[in-house]
Amino acid sequence: MSLDVARLRAGFPSLASGIAHFDGPGGTQTPSVVGQAIADTLTGPLSNRGTSVASEQRAEDAVAAFRSAAADLLGADPRGIVFGRSATQLSYDFSKHLSRDWGPGDEVVVTRLDHDSNVRPWVQAAERTGATVRWIEIDPATAELDLSTLDDVVTERTRLVAVTAASNLLGTVPPVRTVADRAHAVGALVYVDGVHYTAHRTVDVAALGADFFACSPYKFLGPHCGILAASPELLESIRPDKLLPSTNVVPERFEFGTLPYEIMAGATAAINALAAIDPGSATTRREQLIASAASVHDREITLRSRIEQALAELGPLVELHSRASDRTATLFMTFSGRSSVDAAAFLAQRDVLAPAGSFYAIEPFIALALADDAGLRVGVAPYTSDDDVDRLLDGLREFLAS
Repeated sequence: MSLDVARLRAGFPSLASGIAHFDGPGGTQTPSVVGQAIADTLTGPLSNRGTSVASEQRAEDAVAAFRSAAADLLGADPRGIVFGRSATQLSYDFSKHLSRDWGPGDEVVVTRLDHDSNVRPWVQAAERTGATVRWIEIDPATAELDLSTLDDVVTERTRLVAVTAASNLLGTVPPVRTVADRAHAVGALVYVDGVHYTAHRTVDVAALGADFFACSPYKFLGPHCGILAASPELLESIRPDKLLPSTNVVPERFEFGTLPYEIMAGATAAINALAAIDPGSATTRREQLIASAASVHDREITLRSRIEQALAELGPLVELHSRASDRTATLFMTFSGRSSVDAAAFLAQRDVLAPAGSFYAIEPFIALALADDAGLRVGVAPYTSDDDVDRLLDGLREFLAS
């Protein structure tokens, strides 16, 4: 397989702006087919769900198509796909649902590698209920989770372990299945933040050992919303607070208020667009997604290697903190004696977008103990071109020489 980047880029009107986008970990650009799906759904006949007239059926179909597409993307059951406004909102919702019977003596485990949306909801739920929070640390030298204490941290008292499938800051892909197996051995649930992971790898929720897996379509070409996947049987065991007349059917009892059918249609279109990137001879959408993800992965790693080689040639002027043996094409760096914010501004003046900050990954950012109060993050996306990479590297060289 070989990714046709020119053909892919032609489907993104925003790329005509000339901006070289390396901000994918914060949200990708959107292809025209996604915008068209949103517009068509919103402006066609559309009512609340039902089957009596075409406008009701259109809403019904949008929901069913969304659940089916998300299930194909994640290797999950469409009956266990929950729509949310964002992955953060879903984490907060489920932290409240799951902590209803927590109390003193119970423990919840979080990691220093995670985005705060998979830390703070669980920490705050523990504070409300009197449960204890325990931490899996990271080794800043390797940007890896330190699992040497896993058996000590995850104990018979553990109710839930929250872990990322890939760090949005460092790109690190930790051994989620190892963590999940330990959690399940003591009867704990596993909540996986897959927001960054889903944009770069094929997802198989069962293979990861995730009881709950959350992601965000706007990180993989879609509109702003969130998706949570779990088994229908597990969702049946959870009783959320809800309005009295609202349905008690899973997964809809976790979706509060009227659903945004047009956003769901946009997310479906984004998943279809991912499947169409480089499907080869695959026939089912799941198989096409797997084939296309493999092609995108190969391309992204090739570009990541180009960038890393060029950064290495700059010597001690650049410190690359993305060092894990398994990681996505996301690089986090600082500059000796220079401000990362200034570097981002310098690049932006040249229409190269590579933002600086901690990107809500406050725990790994603190653990790195940087001299700078920010870091520059470079994220490669499926549509990143060789010219984009040249402009990024030329800009960094010019900044460091200035």
